[in-house]
Amino acid sequence: MKRLWTPAWIARHVAMVVLVVGFLGLGWWQISRAASGNSLSWAYAVEWPVFAGFVVFVWWREVRHTLRGAPEPRPGAAPSAAAGPEPAAATPGVRRPVRVNRTPLPATGAEDGDLAEYNRYLSWLNANPGARPGDYPG
Repeated sequence: MKRLWTPAWIARHVAMVVLVVGFLGLGWWQISRAASGNSLSWAYAVEWPVFAGFVVFVWWREVRHTLRGAPEPRPGAAPSAAAGPEPAAATPGVRRPVRVNRTPLPATGAEDGDLAEYNRYLSWLNANPGARPGDYPG
């Protein structure tokens, strides 16, 4: 639990409380405006509490993520061999890339006429970098 009482986390806790109270206050303000006849304020009266709920959701997710991290070493405990960095496979969210061996397709011998014409067109464009596509003689 000490991980949640660092200066950075205290700032996060304070920011969460300020944002939630502010968003709920703005929602209450929109309810009072809607009650006085501003019909558009009904949408905002629903929107501000949703924003507050999102702030609580993100804060809670970050708290859980921090608490799931590697445990803090105990003061006075002997260092162990397992105290080193964890392997990449044990770290959540980090995975090894999948390697795929690609084998080329066998050549059929017969080339598509449209494909051959398109390849000639691309070769001509590559040989004439200042030319426009409409200048192609083919």
